[in-house]
Amino acid sequence: MGKTLVVAEKPAVGRDLARVLGCKQKKEGFINGDEYVVSWCMGHLVTLCEPEDYDPRYKKWSLQTLPIIPSEMKLKVVKGVKDQFNILEMLMNSTEISYIVCATDAGREGELIFRYVYHLAGCEKPFQRLWISSMVDSAIKEGFRQLKPGNDFDDLYESARCRSEADWLVGINATRAYTVRQGGLLSVGRVQTPTLAILVNRQREIDNFVSQDYWEIIASYENFHGFWFDPEAGVSRTYQYEKAEEIAGKVKGETGYITQIKEEAKKELPPQLYDLNELQRDANKKYGFSAKKTLSIAQDLYEKYKVITYPRTDSRYLTSDMESSLKNLIKKVGETGEELKPHADYIMSLSRLPITRRIIDDKKVSDHHAIIPTGKKAKLPADALKVYTLVALRLMAAFYPEYRYKVTTITVEVAGEIFVSRGKIVQQEGWKEVYKEKEENSGKSNKSRGAQKGEAQKEDSSEDTAKDEEQVLPHLNEGDAVQVVDTEVHSKKTRPPTQYTEAGLLAAMENAGRFVEDEELKDHLKDRGLGTPATRASIIERLLTVGYVQRKRKKLVPTNKGIDLIKIVPEQLKSPEMTGEWEQELNEIARGQSDPENFLEKIKEYTAYVVKEARSSDLVPELREKKKNSSRSKNADKKINENTGEVLGKCPSCGEGEVVVRSRGYGCSRWKDGCEFFVSAVILGKELSTSDVKRLLQDGKTELLKGFTSKKGKKFNARLALEEGGQIQFKFN
Repeated sequence: MGKTLVVAEKPAVGRDLARVLGCKQKKEGFINGDEYVVSWCMGHLVTLCEPEDYDPRYKKWSLQTLPIIPSEMKLKVVKGVKDQFNILEMLMNSTEISYIVCATDAGREGELIFRYVYHLAGCEKPFQRLWISSMVDSAIKEGFRQLKPGNDFDDLYESARCRSEADWLVGINATRAYTVRQGGLLSVGRVQTPTLAILVNRQREIDNFVSQDYWEIIASYENFHGFWFDPEAGVSRTYQYEKAEEIAGKVKGETGYITQIKEEAKKELPPQLYDLNELQRDANKKYGFSAKKTLSIAQDLYEKYKVITYPRTDSRYLTSDMESSLKNLIKKVGETGEELKPHADYIMSLSRLPITRRIIDDKKVSDHHAIIPTGKKAKLPADALKVYTLVALRLMAAFYPEYRYKVTTITVEVAGEIFVSRGKIVQQEGWKEVYKEKEENSGKSNKSRGAQKGEAQKEDSSEDTAKDEEQVLPHLNEGDAVQVVDTEVHSKKTRPPTQYTEAGLLAAMENAGRFVEDEELKDHLKDRGLGTPATRASIIERLLTVGYVQRKRKKLVPTNKGIDLIKIVPEQLKSPEMTGEWEQELNEIARGQSDPENFLEKIKEYTAYVVKEARSSDLVPELREKKKNSSRSKNADKKINENTGEVLGKCPSCGEGEVVVRSRGYGCSRWKDGCEFFVSAVILGKELSTSDVKRLLQDGKTELLKGFTSKKGKKFNARLALEEGGQIQFKFN
């Protein structure tokens, strides 16, 4: 019997698999062993062909050639990684290889990466699937003991293929159509554009908001205070200053009587385990990390340090087969940090773990379970430790009791006016013991979640209410008399909805169903939203990179360019409804419940509609690329603006887009998928020509370039070289 070829998604993962499988003979592009040969892709090795690969006339962007809809989508090798593809092609078709194991990331995109290579290599050998959520040695070994038939994932591949081809059809055609029509390079996509629309719509709400003055009246008694309340309107404010002053003067010094005392027991359940979206939101709120940075750290914690499970998950639950190992896991996690040990000791002291369906639910785990620690120890950099600690503390908190408190509401009637006082008494700290240092923020979690979902803050008294509930109320009875010692009138203004933070936008993307009127799609988008946990960060970064959005402190604010784009694209293209329909059917395809070809036919019809709308869209001069006046890059900008849209080569980062000339440099055309590849027109004072970038893309490095200037003002010469994932580094002789 021949050997088994194991195909990983990245070299680093391949090396880990090779070590566990006992492969030690390092070769060019693979590692050999007695039973296994381990090789790898480098992200995407194979991609869909570009328009000009079908017909040379498509190389020039023109409305006359649109829509571009090939009768059959073809594959080709990504430039810059052809050598690695050739190695895989040779191994897959080698007589020494009998079986193949697909060990790319266990998800839709990982399946696509392997299948594209497998098909283009012309391989027909049987293959199995490695499906794991942890990179610790024990998980890898267990995964190889339970390999699954490759054909079990055919429907998942069809879903991935449809997603890829649909994005190509809509993205290529929409981007070309609006770019040519408007005269400036514009990125249009099924996730990026509706995400931008969320920000633009919020900006419109803010711009159209008319602030109103209002007043609150506070009555101070001997040892507590209360707010005036209008029982007819149901609010603790008046919009008439004269009325506020009249009420304050009317009740000051008067004696009131307690008409009602209401005590209400409340509780907050422990937070659920993390999915990627929730982890990114918390890291943004607590540490100011961007979603992109949190994902990058989490990926390192998974692949490099092996201290957490697979991070690109949309589930917040574990599976029932994990229940028996949880107590041992919690013990190990407690040994990874002093902050964690007391909580682990408490949980270990319980006679049994308080397992609920908020923790374990097989029905709510699809590709991967929630993000949890693996129990492995590692010395982590500062930022990585912060993210790891978030994950570890969340695991602990999930097994703590609920947080219980009592809210007491006292109603006082004074001179015919009603005043309400509230006080809060904590009865059981519960899971908040785990987060003592941020108890105040946790106590407002329900309010913050509402704001994150994009709800307009129609009232601005939430902060005062929270402070009000913190006062300690004396023991009183209904009918008791209280004297108003003093009164105050506070002047305030109604506030507009707030700008989205990155955490808030992630929540809006996750809960995009509220922007959709169709009830079935709204229900579906509760679970899926805009994009996936793995792509939302890159979509936000792309909106920033292309100038549709800018950061102002912690807020994300749409630019005039972004606002103008939303004005001209058709409603379907900027509505989450289209994404909801796509995701709904893609999920059905993955489950074998929908026909892939029917889906793609509808996409082709939609593509033709988008092109038609672009042709008749209003011209917006502000969307045209403008020359920059920066003295250090006038010449470079002049060259670039004269050639905006010129294709220089295949994108080395995503492998699917093409690098085109843009106003400030050279970037990937596949912005809609969140590809972040970009080369500035000027690097450390050195202007890059299109020929420099072409050489970089074709050969993986430039000629020796002269004239770079260091931060200290020193001149130096170097080559620019492409590294794994499209990163660019200096190379010196």
